Order: sequence, then structure tokens, then C-alpha cells
Amino acid sequence: MIIPVGLGKDSYNIVIERGALKRAAEIFDLDRKVMIVTDSQVPVEHYCGLASACKVSVAGIFQEGEASKTPQNFLNICNKMLKEGFSRRDCVVAVGGGVAGDMAGFAAACYMRGIDFYNVPTTLLSQVDSSVGGKTAVDLNGVKNIIGAFHQPRGVIIDPDVLKTLSPRQFACGAAEIIKIAACMDPELFERIESCGIAGNPDIDEIIAAAVALKVRVVEEDEREKGLRKVLNFGHTLGHGIEAVTGLYHGECVALGMLPMCSGAVRERIQEVLKRENLPVGFFEKAPEPVKVIEAAMHDKKAEGESIVTVRLDNIGSFRFEAASEEQLTRDYLEVFG
Repeated sequence: MIIPVGLGKDSYNIVIERGALKRAAEIFDLDRKVMIVTDSQVPVEHYCGLASACKVSVAGIFQEGEASKTPQNFLNICNKMLKEGFSRRDCVVAVGGGVAGDMAGFAAACYMRGIDFYNVPTTLLSQVDSSVGGKTAVDLNGVKNIIGAFHQPRGVIIDPDVLKTLSPRQFACGAAEIIKIAACMDPELFERIESCGIAGNPDIDEIIAAAVALKVRVVEEDEREKGLRKVLNFGHTLGHGIEAVTGLYHGECVALGMLPMCSGAVRERIQEVLKRENLPVGFFEKAPEPVKVIEAAMHDKKAEGESIVTVRLDNIGSFRFEAASEEQLTRDYLEVFG
């Protein structure tokens, strides 16, 4: 399946196909120097297969995890390209999850004021979320994605076969993002998830494609997040705050962050779906102090002065934006986790 992303001169295709990674040389232009950015958790066969398809490949490998998404590692990628004599006609390819994609894309956006970038997401979360839409960034002083740029890829390969190497916990994190966008925009997809689940579903390729198509629709209408694209932040406001003060994974924090933003009936439905996908609906120990969570949330780039735009669901398939103060966010948080 090919899903086109229509953005004028920045348009590109997303190829969703089992085994597509083995055809990377047919799908991407790799007849040049290629900086392959990946992390220590990505299976070596994913990297080596791509490297063998390149005219010249250079490796940029960092430790897995959000802690690696730093300005220093971004500079390390740029320094390596400079040392290896990369020109404007060369490119960067990310092979991995959202951290690899964010850093590789940001390096491509900045090196020589912008070179080509391709993305091969190898986690379910990055396949349905961060690999689509051109957001690239690194973290600074504990604040997520505060330094970055919009830089659309030239192409994306989503190969569901690579998901076989994921742990159940990492797979569940991707399921959280599918649940998020379905709950906001597609009641039929949400009902399908309620009925059939995501993990273990033989039609997972179709579910991935449906979630990607929804995000593409949003990005095509609002590439720079001036309006509609803010819907993709559902669950992320409090989720980023929870992530900053706990050791939970991003998808787990998004799952928790969705619950305070829903009406009672919607919350119950989302909770049941989250539990089915082995995602948290509460904290195993005492919930983090709200003051710490809210303080971290208010440092998010979505904050505007003393308020932050939140995405709220009164019904599955529809959403509304609402500016919330620290006091309102505290009430939202305590209503569910207090």
C-alpha cells in the first residue's frame, strides 16, 4: 500500500508493505552517501540490510531511549557528516523508533540548511505517529522536543515484519497512539479496536494503514500545527508531564494522559481498550505529586503564557480544544489519579 502525503513541493509517499525494508534501494534514492542513524536496540539485520543497499553508508549509533535525544548527540551526527564530506546531494536515513527519527530528521534539517531525509520506523509507535508529518527535534534540560524544525522526509517505509522484534511493552506503546487518533477522529476504527484489539490482530497491517491515513489527513490540512494538527496532542499534555517525572514509556504516559481529558462515558470505553492492550490506566504505586506533573506539562512547547491548549473528548470520534490553566490541569489530574 502506498499512502501519498500531499504537501506541494514537500510531498512524499509512505510505503506500507511486509518485506519493504529489503526493497529500500528501489523505494529510496540511496545512490549517494547515506548517514544511517539508529540506536543500540535496533536489530543489526535492519541496519545491515539498509547499509548494503547504499552507495556509501556511514553509521551513527547511539544508546536507545529518550535520554539520548540530546543536543550533543545531534551535533555528533552533524560532526560525522562533516568529517565524512557529506554534501547537499547526500542524505540521512533513520532506522529505529521516534528518537532515531527525531534526531536524524533534525540533523538533516540543519546540515547545510537542509538535505534529504528518509525514515524507516521500526517500532509501532513511530510507524503510526512520529515518522509521519516532518516534526524533528531534540530535548533540552528535560523539556521534550523544545529545539527542532519541520523537515518533511522524502519517503517513509513502514514494514510490519519488523514489529516481530518488538517487546510486548513497546508494542503496547504504539497501540496507545492508534487508540488516541481513533478516539479523536474515527469512531469506526475505535469500534474495530474495541471488538478485535490491536495486539495479536491478524489485520494489524490494515489498522496501521488506517491510523497513518488519519494522521496524513491532519498533516495535509495543517502541516505547521496552527489548528487541526493540535488534535494529535490528545493525551500528550499531562502525558508529557507524567513522562518527565516517572520512568514510564512515552506510549504509557500518553495512555494515562488521555483519561483526564475525557467525559465519564468516553473515559470508561478508553480505559477498557487500554487495559486490553496492556496499557496502564493508573499508577502501580502512589501517583506522582500533581505539582510536579503540572509544572513539567506547563514547560511544554504547547503552552501559551499561563495556559495550555488541551484536547478534550466528549464523544468518541469528535474533539474540542480548550485552554487550561495550571489550576484546571491540576483538577483534571486529581479527578482521575487523586
